[in-house]
Amino acid sequence: MSSSVFPQQWQQGQRMVIYGVVFLIMTLLILYSSNSSADLYSPFKVNEFRHAVKHTNLKKWAGKEGYAPVYGNKVLPKLLQIIFLTHPIGRDAKGTLYRLIQRVSMTYSNLSFFFISPGKMQRFDTLFQKETGRDRKKSQSWLSTGWFTMVIAIEMCDNIKVYGMVPPNHCGKRPQPKRMPYHYYKPRGPDECVTYLQNERGRRGSHHRFITEKQVFARWAKQYNISYSHPTW
Repeated sequence: MSSSVFPQQWQQGQRMVIYGVVFLIMTLLILYSSNSSADLYSPFKVNEFRHAVKHTNLKKWAGKEGYAPVYGNKVLPKLLQIIFLTHPIGRDAKGTLYRLIQRVSMTYSNLSFFFISPGKMQRFDTLFQKETGRDRKKSQSWLSTGWFTMVIAIEMCDNIKVYGMVPPNHCGKRPQPKRMPYHYYKPRGPDECVTYLQNERGRRGSHHRFITEKQVFARWAKQYNISYSHPTW
């Protein structure tokens, strides 16, 4: 009986050693990934901006020539204007969406319609790097519509009021903020703070760096007469 039990015990011991090695490797990989993620994608501290980042005067940033008019709308801005945060290229250049926008532009003469020119779209990447110290593509960042909107508003307006944008430290508060849907039109969708934190720390694929962007917005508020309400910060 002893001769038959020994091989069985030896095999169990061998399995335990293998499991232990696998567990150790996985633990080390998780720790390495966590450290790397924090180093690459954790939001900047405010004092880092003063030394490592070159600030841009957004009032002189790129000029209004960076907007391509639709159907001859050459005046920027009219009283009412719509700026699309993209530029049609390839098949989309004369596609269904472009023709629809052109038709609406012809119908409503009191509105001005513009696209952001391809050259200016590239300048948004440069601006992100100057303001954060990070290369957008290398850091796998994907600029949010809030980033585009804030820059355009600063460029065109002397007084800006922002509603419904939480401050950069919102998701780190104690106790944790009340659960709020990330999309207002999906009340049962993903939580706002969960989405912010996942995007800020994400490594695979491109992500919005919401918290880093809001830290930049907080600094811009002191330079460009921006006020935040509901919540106020």
